[in-house]
Amino acid sequence: MRRISLIAALMACFILVLAGCGKKDAGSVVKELGKLQEKTETYQGTGTMTLHTATQPLQYKVDVKFQKPNYYRIALTNEKKDLTQIVLRNDEGVFVLTPSLNKVFRFQSNWPEEQGQVYLYQTLVESILKDNSRQFASDKDSYVFDVMANYQNASLARQKIWLSKDDYAPKQVEVSDSNSAVLVDVKFDSFKFNEKLEKSVFDTKANLQSSRQPARSRRPRCRKASRAHPRARRRRERQEQARMEPARTAMPPKAESPPIRRARASSRWSRPTSVRRASRSRTAAISSSAAIRASCFVMTARTATR
Repeated sequence: MRRISLIAALMACFILVLAGCGKKDAGSVVKELGKLQEKTETYQGTGTMTLHTATQPLQYKVDVKFQKPNYYRIALTNEKKDLTQIVLRNDEGVFVLTPSLNKVFRFQSNWPEEQGQVYLYQTLVESILKDNSRQFASDKDSYVFDVMANYQNASLARQKIWLSKDDYAPKQVEVSDSNSAVLVDVKFDSFKFNEKLEKSVFDTKANLQSSRQPARSRRPRCRKASRAHPRARRRRERQEQARMEPARTAMPPKAESPPIRRARASSRWSRPTSVRRASRSRTAAISSSAAIRASCFVMTARTATR
């Protein structure tokens, strides 16, 4: 009986030890994250990043690639605007590429060491390792860390990070403000470690050419824009002509006074003084009546235009 009870006690202890080994606490997960970060040579992932603004949320497709020691390629695509920008770091420096516009901007920076990004695995792991007051929880298939956010934007106070229990790959990240309102949300569709990446992935010229939009997709928009501009210009010209037409018709005919001036000039010294005075008074009366009539029409035209 003693042997049976002793064997039963040993088996119970062994079962308890196995059960304890099956569950991981925050300390063990943090240690394994540190080892994984050192062993990771490359990683690549895709997902969707949502920025919760005051007006409406903005969504971007995210494609992240990394290779040691400091090669990065992040493609952010706004599908509504059909615009893609690529942040690239290689031996030549840090670049921001806009393939659709064939534009390249170079920056003198140590990015991303100086400023972390929510879609970079190094940023997420370091925020977990450095926060000693981290909060830890375990879901069905994920480990959840609630830690302080370390970003340049002061409004981003905390973040929740979901890591897969299988390989510690990121599944979701929520960054919130001091009032626990979510401002940035990233959901990863896929994330893989230590897969081989081609050299062209981090090449500036290769990214600029391969990510450029085809010419056929841009031609309809360019033609539509080119047709819209002359139409709008002609419409404005017709409106301007219609607005100015009453003022043009209100002007007195220019051929009304010159014959009198020519007749007066030709017979200036042959006519008597009384005739010349009558002609002058008649000319003044005609010109004054024409001026009054023109001013009245112009005032009417302005009133109608208003």
